[in-house]
Amino acid sequence: MEELQTQLDQLSSMNMEIFYWWCTALMVVIHAGFLSYEMGASRAKNALAAGVKNILALAFIIPVFFFVGWWIYSAFPGGFTIADGASAALPWSSSMGPNIEDRATGIFWAAFTLFGATTASILSGSLIERVRMSAFVIMAVFLGAVVWILAAAWGWHPSGWMLTELGFHDVAAAGCVHTVAGFFALGVLINLGARIGKFGKNGEINDIPAHNLPMTLVGLMLIIVGFFGFLGGCIIYGDWTTIYGNPTNLSAFGFNTLMGFAGGVIGAYAVSREPFWMMSGGLAGIISAAAGLDLYYPPLAFVIAFLGGCMIPVAGKFIEKMGLDDAVGAVAVHGFAGVWSMVAAGIFLHGYPNMGDLPPITLWGQIIGAVVMAATGFIPGYLLSLLLRSVGILRVPPEVEEAGLDAVEIPTKAYPETNPATPSRATESH
Repeated sequence: MEELQTQLDQLSSMNMEIFYWWCTALMVVIHAGFLSYEMGASRAKNALAAGVKNILALAFIIPVFFFVGWWIYSAFPGGFTIADGASAALPWSSSMGPNIEDRATGIFWAAFTLFGATTASILSGSLIERVRMSAFVIMAVFLGAVVWILAAAWGWHPSGWMLTELGFHDVAAAGCVHTVAGFFALGVLINLGARIGKFGKNGEINDIPAHNLPMTLVGLMLIIVGFFGFLGGCIIYGDWTTIYGNPTNLSAFGFNTLMGFAGGVIGAYAVSREPFWMMSGGLAGIISAAAGLDLYYPPLAFVIAFLGGCMIPVAGKFIEKMGLDDAVGAVAVHGFAGVWSMVAAGIFLHGYPNMGDLPPITLWGQIIGAVVMAATGFIPGYLLSLLLRSVGILRVPPEVEEAGLDAVEIPTKAYPETNPATPSRATESH
């Protein structure tokens, strides 16, 4: 019997690895989606720069998260004091590399790394067409390998102080991923400024149209596909619990992810009738339902998502009226919808018990959690971008912005057929 139990445990462990392996693979699709979304939303002269900075951010975040980010998650669930056992997450620990006795650490690290890269992609879209590549990479790494994971240690951790003290509930990371990234972007936008021509001399708001709206729509659908991996990665395989230890299953996530998508699309379309906001509404709808994805009755998830979808076009216009140029509406879609998600969980799940002696879910606990998440994103985003602006590297010069970032920072064009023919090197050699 002992031998049989050992074999069953090994099989379960291998299945866990396979489950998170494919969740992680699907999460890579999120980045293909963001890349397509931002390239389509840019003007043709900036399309390649939008894509390249996404790939660079991902490449830089991976090693920094290995050396720093994973340790932060293990070290700071109680606040700013280092937790016991955090040394196991140090980069020279035996668990941080090939180890046949540890089937979990590497695959969880990979999933969390891509969660962090998602925050950087959210930031990226807001800043297209005027941010300097080097400045963006610095901000993306700080957000994706340091800031978001600190918020996750507090509010998306089985021992996080927001859970143990407030009963905080955010099962699918609406706070530590979406709210933190959205409000980090808001802090940066204040210092970055608007694209040339976005606002007229008399304060009128000018539309800067996407050069390829179909590519943007395809990108958003790819993000939705990737979200199934993202959300699957929020479940603890085998035990079938949330990250907080509450029992759940993929069925709950299946119901409410699709209902959230539908509610968000319909809500945004009802308010705006614009294709851009309609598809963004699908993403905002899933985010709106994310905090209580494991507990909502599906029609309730639809209603919460519908309200989130209705909100984002209004929030996007409000941000523009404040003189901020959020090129893809990331602050509204991720920041505001993330806050709504956490507050909605407090409204509709108030009094719902957590496991063991943990406090129950409450409206006040969710509101406090939402404020903490927003501040954790906004303050570092504002201060870091202010520092980069003060040393003159936050934004490209006006002449570069006018010429297009592709021509100067890449340098080539996204569409070669628009380039004049030039002799090849082989021809020149003859």
